[in-house]
Amino acid sequence: MTHHGDLVLALDQGTTSTRAMAFATPQLSPLVTARRDLPQIFPASGWVEHDPEDLINHSIAVLREAAGGVAGPVAGIGITNQRETTIVWDRRTGRAIHNAIVWQDRRTSDICAGLRDAGHEPLVSARTGLLLDPYFSATKIAWILDHVDGARDAAEAGHLAFGTVDSWLLWRLTEGAVHATDATNASRTALYDIHRGDWCDELLALFRVPRSLLPQVRDCAGTFGETGVLGARTPILGIAGDQQAASIGQACFTPGMAKSTYGTGCFMLLNTGTQAVASRNRLLTTVACQLDGVRSYALEGAIFVAGAAVQWLRDGLRLITAADQAEILARQADPNQAVILVPAFTGLGAPYWDAEARGAVFGLTRNSGPAEFAAAALQSVAFQTRDLIGAMHADWPQAAPAVLRVDGGMVASDWTMQFLADQLASPVDRPRVLETTALGAAYLAGYAAGLCPPPIDFAKTWALDHRFTPSDDRLRHDALYAAWQDAVRRTRTTP
Repeated sequence: MTHHGDLVLALDQGTTSTRAMAFATPQLSPLVTARRDLPQIFPASGWVEHDPEDLINHSIAVLREAAGGVAGPVAGIGITNQRETTIVWDRRTGRAIHNAIVWQDRRTSDICAGLRDAGHEPLVSARTGLLLDPYFSATKIAWILDHVDGARDAAEAGHLAFGTVDSWLLWRLTEGAVHATDATNASRTALYDIHRGDWCDELLALFRVPRSLLPQVRDCAGTFGETGVLGARTPILGIAGDQQAASIGQACFTPGMAKSTYGTGCFMLLNTGTQAVASRNRLLTTVACQLDGVRSYALEGAIFVAGAAVQWLRDGLRLITAADQAEILARQADPNQAVILVPAFTGLGAPYWDAEARGAVFGLTRNSGPAEFAAAALQSVAFQTRDLIGAMHADWPQAAPAVLRVDGGMVASDWTMQFLADQLASPVDRPRVLETTALGAAYLAGYAAGLCPPPIDFAKTWALDHRFTPSDDRLRHDALYAAWQDAVRRTRTTP
């Protein structure tokens, strides 16, 4: 066990795993990682849930394991989390009244369609920067209140609390002392006015969510309470949704900087500074960060399937037994074939937002085999990223990102990142610290504790691992992208 000065812990509660990392301040060098796989529950087609007790029990376990692997005082904990995932619990018992409904869950598609047909989407977009989609928390809360016996009455009586995963963990870690969230997570609920910085009464009425359920909204860095799970009382000093935390970890503090995270899904954020840019191309406007009372914004594109396409190769098709084999297989693909996978397993995300679309494969020939499927799965991530960047350029022409900073599990694949640079015709930068989500959470805690410098100085510590520069073969890559666009057109259920 190594002795260090002041340490901060980052708790990264994701869709498929829960991790805690210990970092030494002020330079935030990663020291120890603890991890637990998180089971997902699939009660019906398109439904995805977690056991809320797993979320807190795994979180406590990894925090203890990471803290136990380093010697030295823990100055604070930063929490980052899968966003939009919805939990409603009873304030009297601290127990959830239903499983957590995960961001990927599509059970409220019909509710969203009904609200859209009734003309409510412009109001939702104007206030929240979001679209009417099952992805966001509002319709998930309404679903739980409508489907759990006695929930509506209990909610009206003030006995229930709603939270995204950060709020649930905070409540349980502080033994019910604190019911709060941060501005980034609040901005993903479809109930929060991102311009005024408060819950929106019109939207609460629209989605039939009593205000008494909601957490208090705070800055990303500050004192959120204390927890005793590590023995000594440890302050919780930072909270941010995972994509915003990754953007902070990638030091995308300057307007025009962009990062893309390739996990289960892919999420790209383009910093637009203190200006909330309204998208005309079905991107989302979201809170990027709120520090010292100042909100900054981002345009966000969300792709539902990135790494999940590789999981499908492994678990669905059984073409590979481990994720890293996808690249080895893809390198063997016949370059003269143009097999295109549209991975709309749970609908299409930005910029299409077609909840009913389903996956499809185009361009198969008698010679298409496992290698072509692997290449198509990895290439689909680059095509979808190009879709997003095109939409961002159209929304905010003055800030075309010159370089894309990337992170997440898939960026370990050089083949995939080179294909991405080729598709975008611009450089792709992979940082030295790939755990940018945890790094962002650690930075927020370190900043609140007075152990880490302001953002502008923290940005100078960002270190490059590898820059992928685009090849000269524009014609081939544009032809492949045209084939992708044609495949998407054929897959969509909405024009």
